[in-house]
Amino acid sequence: MTTPSSRRQLFIVAAGSLAAVVAPAWALEKTPAMTEGPFYPRPVDMPLDDDNDLTRIKGKDGVASGTLIDLAGTLVDSLGRPVSSATVEIWQCNSHGKYHDGRDDSSAPLDPFFQGFGKARTDEQGQFRFRTIRPVAYPGRAPHIHFKVKGRAFRELTSQLFFAGDAGLERDGIFRSLRTPELKKQMTVELGAAAANSGVSLTGHVEIKLA
Repeated sequence: MTTPSSRRQLFIVAAGSLAAVVAPAWALEKTPAMTEGPFYPRPVDMPLDDDNDLTRIKGKDGVASGTLIDLAGTLVDSLGRPVSSATVEIWQCNSHGKYHDGRDDSSAPLDPFFQGFGKARTDEQGQFRFRTIRPVAYPGRAPHIHFKVKGRAFRELTSQLFFAGDAGLERDGIFRSLRTPELKKQMTVELGAAAANSGVSLTGHVEIKLA
């Protein structure tokens, strides 16, 4: 026979287990800031076409080389509420490991059909979407995508996204600087197979939480 005290203990344990399974967005740690890196586009390097599809450039008949992905995301505030009308920017290397930036002096080739940088606007649900390529590793870095979030109601956030299961993650100093396993998981994107005839090979989702 259970006593009121033991029933209360069982309830507390069960509630804690449920919270661990269905932790809401606001229970996540805030998205950590990370270095901008050397290749955030200067005005001279900013592409004329800076929309949310980095795989095609207006006026050119060609598609970026590499594995095409659709990267969707949600921007929320510290209470898990969607943040609308914010600007999300991403920039990354091409499929050869080179940035679309005059300061990148690596011998890797440029891709004339890869935009290298793009912008998206969050909708009323805080959602945004990019079409890009899965970045590749280059010396010293695991594959990653830089991002910057801007808006009038919050402080600008600059950080980076990584990809779950990549063999080079624990050799990447910036990824290793994330202080907890939970933050490392939060900053890695799980990629899955895209739907047939979607135009891409993989899809992923990220949630960005502001302070």
